[in-house]
Amino acid sequence: MQLTSENFANNTTIPHCCAFGIPDAENHMALGQNRSPQLSWSGVPEYAKSLVLICIDPDVPSSGENFNKEGATIEHDLPRVDFFHWVMVDIAPKDGSVAEGECCDAIVPEGKTNPAGPAGARQGINDYTGFMAGDPEMKGDYFGYDGPCPPWNDERLHHYHFILHAIDLESVPVSGAFTGQDVQMAIEGHILAEARLVGSYCLNPGIDFYKEPT
Repeated sequence: MQLTSENFANNTTIPHCCAFGIPDAENHMALGQNRSPQLSWSGVPEYAKSLVLICIDPDVPSSGENFNKEGATIEHDLPRVDFFHWVMVDIAPKDGSVAEGECCDAIVPEGKTNPAGPAGARQGINDYTGFMAGDPEMKGDYFGYDGPCPPWNDERLHHYHFILHAIDLESVPVSGAFTGQDVQMAIEGHILAEARLVGSYCLNPGIDFYKEPT
């Protein structure tokens, strides 16, 4: 299988239009357009019964102690954890695509409750749900896609893995506010093929891959 995007090539920078947070000279970070990227997939096996799409950032700091803290730096070698930005199941098992902004075209305080997506597909909550839990104005269930917003004082470039799984299940046995971890457990042993697209992003102007907004 192949997974591609018109917004970015594999192992290149995700554009600011697809990000939750963008660079800001005065405040380090400002809110972005948060548009879901254009994605196309092809070469789906004939014997697949459905597709699953997951987006994970494996470079998230394991400690929030210095997260966006003035005068502090999140060291490159700090242990990291996975952060799920998108999880979608029950996608039709055929070649297809979603347009830029089709599944998300803005930041929605308290989260989207019924995000748009391909016909028949279901979307779970991403990890902004837990991240925003302490903010009275933003807390809620964040269903569907929400884009990159790495700490602006992180020494590490963040990588966003868009992973498409072809599976032998017509419907993934998850429901309600299901998570990326729920889906990973449910499809274990049922994956027939996989395609991966990786984009990078950062908000720290002190590292080489920083990009000014356009």
